[in-house]
Amino acid sequence: MQLTTVETAKDLGLLPEEFDRIKEILGRTPNFTELSIFSVMWSEHCSYKNSITWLKTLPKDGPRMLAKAGEENAGMVDLGDGVACVFKIESHNHPSALEPYQGAATGVGGINRDIFTMGARPIAQLNSLRFGNLDSERNKWLLKGVVKGIGDYGNAFGIPTVGGELFFDDCYTINPLVNAMSAGIVESGGTVSATSYGVGNPVYIVGSSTGKDGIHGAAFASKNITEDSVNDLPSVQVGDPFQEKLLLEATLEVIRTGAVIGMQDMGAAGIICSNSEMSAKGEHGMRVDLDKVPVRQENMKPFEILLSESQERMLIVVEKGREKEVEAVFEKWDLNCVEIGQVTDTKRLEYYMDGELVADVPADDLVLGGGAPVYKREFREPAYYKENQKFSIDDVKEPENLVAVAEHLVSHPNIASKRWVSEQYDSMVGTATMTTNKPSDAAVVNIKGTDKAIALTVDCNSRYVYADPQKGCAIAVAEAARNITCAGGEPVAITNCLNFGNPYVPEVYWQFVGAIKGMGEACTKFETPVTGGNVSFYNQSSDEGPVFPTPTIGMLGVLDDVKTFMTSDFKAEGDLIYLVGESVNDIASSQYLASFHNITACPAPYFDLEKEYAMHQVIKQLISQNLISSAHDVSDGGLYIALLESSMPNGLGFSIESDDDIRKDAFLFGEAQGRVVVSVKPENQGAFIELLATSDTELSLLGSVTAGQLSVDEESFGDVKESWAIYNNVLHGILGA
Repeated sequence: MQLTTVETAKDLGLLPEEFDRIKEILGRTPNFTELSIFSVMWSEHCSYKNSITWLKTLPKDGPRMLAKAGEENAGMVDLGDGVACVFKIESHNHPSALEPYQGAATGVGGINRDIFTMGARPIAQLNSLRFGNLDSERNKWLLKGVVKGIGDYGNAFGIPTVGGELFFDDCYTINPLVNAMSAGIVESGGTVSATSYGVGNPVYIVGSSTGKDGIHGAAFASKNITEDSVNDLPSVQVGDPFQEKLLLEATLEVIRTGAVIGMQDMGAAGIICSNSEMSAKGEHGMRVDLDKVPVRQENMKPFEILLSESQERMLIVVEKGREKEVEAVFEKWDLNCVEIGQVTDTKRLEYYMDGELVADVPADDLVLGGGAPVYKREFREPAYYKENQKFSIDDVKEPENLVAVAEHLVSHPNIASKRWVSEQYDSMVGTATMTTNKPSDAAVVNIKGTDKAIALTVDCNSRYVYADPQKGCAIAVAEAARNITCAGGEPVAITNCLNFGNPYVPEVYWQFVGAIKGMGEACTKFETPVTGGNVSFYNQSSDEGPVFPTPTIGMLGVLDDVKTFMTSDFKAEGDLIYLVGESVNDIASSQYLASFHNITACPAPYFDLEKEYAMHQVIKQLISQNLISSAHDVSDGGLYIALLESSMPNGLGFSIESDDDIRKDAFLFGEAQGRVVVSVKPENQGAFIELLATSDTELSLLGSVTAGQLSVDEESFGDVKESWAIYNNVLHGILGA
């Protein structure tokens, strides 16, 4: 066996003390294959060694939880009536930065495998995308490649893309963020666990053959993007959505046989990850013959077979004696189904190649929660934070022409319609999506055969989080809950994708710690436990530095009766427009302040968690009692954009009056949190006001819905058709048809 040195370990991303620890675990110096195993399993991507200490502080328990964070491939929530929802979000940032099409496509494939490997059929996917300024041709290329990759894979796989977000800022120029979320439905008793036990039970690899794509992909995801990153292209996987569709159907069918002991998809770190995590969970071991693994290329080395992240593959442990049942299912779907090993009682992973033992490692020492290292990193408040707090609205001169401000925002890529993206996705496949032609603050998907629906959203304003990580991340949770609430749902749980820079930089780690604290506070308040997700560090380049801290929140909500489904569009001329929530003299961290005034040194916007929560309860009552016709949260772009977005779907407009106690630019374009615009039929006004009178939530009558004119304090802001024409075509104008 070829022995290794501390220099070899360093080249594989291991610290000197980690190399010493590996020698201690094995009682000898590891060979290259064994060291490669530890390098990927102890990478941040697999072990969460720099984040797990803080992740453990997040709330995980709730009355609906069936699979908590870390227990399975994804979180699972009880929807009642024998139905559960499995959901998760993950990143594919680094692969997408180098090869946007395959990077994004395989991100979609991987997250859907996490869902159906538990026995759930995926019914909806969402994504959160962030890129640099579209003045750059490279950023256009990245965006076009990512969107096409997501669209081609998801459309061919047959899962509707029902929602998402798209944000542009210079900080994402080198390192875009591509976060993919998927949700699936499973009936009680139809799930399977990612575990392995039962001495002598056969171990199968099923699905695609193994190639050299994606080798060391997990380690690649755990380092900065540099000019040399192009040399890491072999770390980017290649996807085949048609193969994944076959694998989905075969997987769900084989689970129904009852012959499956455990199952896990092969994502980050490939075979070794599935082997080790399943064995550690089941407190057993495995003997695996690598020469039996179906391969696409000749003369693959043991470490290449073990670490390959080739897509559309699963590891299955089968009850001994029932091999033929399992093999018949995969033969029907024309997929590989090859026995590559057996379960042992050694708690070790023994890998053989042509009869020769090439690696022998203890399973538990490789994995999170076992022997994988755990670090408490130093964190330090960055100098910019205190400087941000010095911001005062009084130092910003209010523009004389607020119509020009409105036009600026309507035409900004962060505010304008994202239809250039959404039209490349199939949102109708499966015919359960309720929000394809009905605008709502969250995507709502009917659960066929029931009166229930799930509501889904992904949210994070990374400008807020950069300004104040703790408050900004709490706002991300609150906005997600607000979107679910405005769609008529009850927020029940979240998954998160935590995108940050290098954790060894104390100022970056301070951002991470603050975000976790804010997430914990808000999730505790909204009773939305964290079901798991993904930590993506090293999102930075040597030239540009770290991206904005971006803890993307994927939230699941439940509509126990689809009759509570609420849309965001104004319905009729003459309906009254109210603002539920508190108006505040605040423009901090708004799109208006950032792009119209070019001021970014400021705190996060106004936010009061207690008032926010109370406001949500009011909105729920208004919806359940049928007292409002629409509900739309005030977020990016402020009140004016919220009003415009409610007006455009039906070609209606608004006539409102501002608040004399608040600067007009803050009233219209500030992004103070905790506010929702609702429309009320005149005949419901009395009951509406009566209900609000029983709460402490502030309420203000803004005005009424018009036939299409846009008016503020009797000043014309144009016609809705004019604004719609601009809003609807911004990205098409930049990116082409």
